[in-house]
Amino acid sequence: MMRSRGSSGWFGGRFAPVASSRLTNAVAASLAIAAFAVVLSVAFAMMSIKVAMAMPIGI
Repeated sequence: MMRSRGSSGWFGGRFAPVASSRLTNAVAASLAIAAFAVVLSVAFAMMSIKVAMAMPIGI
């Protein structure tokens, strides 16, 4: 199978922007905030477990 002249890969080498740069930046920022929130919640859960394990069980 021969490639047509002037094409450099799929779609003939032409790339169309899918989304605006503002939308891309907004999605990247929201993903970064979500990842930070997950890290904070995991850290809080780990600290809570450590504190709960250190407490004596009152019977």
